Amino acid sequence: MKQYKVLSQKDKWFSGKFDPEKLEAAMNAYAQQGWRVVSAFSADVPGVFGNREEAIVILERDI
Repeated sequence: MKQYKVLSQKDKWFSGKFDPEKLEAAMNAYAQQGWRVVSAFSADVPGVFGNREEAIVILERDI
């Protein structure tokens, strides 16, 4: 059986501000817990002032 986690710029790791170094730290911390990246992409997310692009990372681990 698999378990999935979605990381986005709104994740607690980023404290409201996306930073590639924080993303790397988050992925390394999750990797230590058995998570692995299965997909990464950007998506248009609706916002108050129009759409904005957001990074999305899908993680997977066996349970």
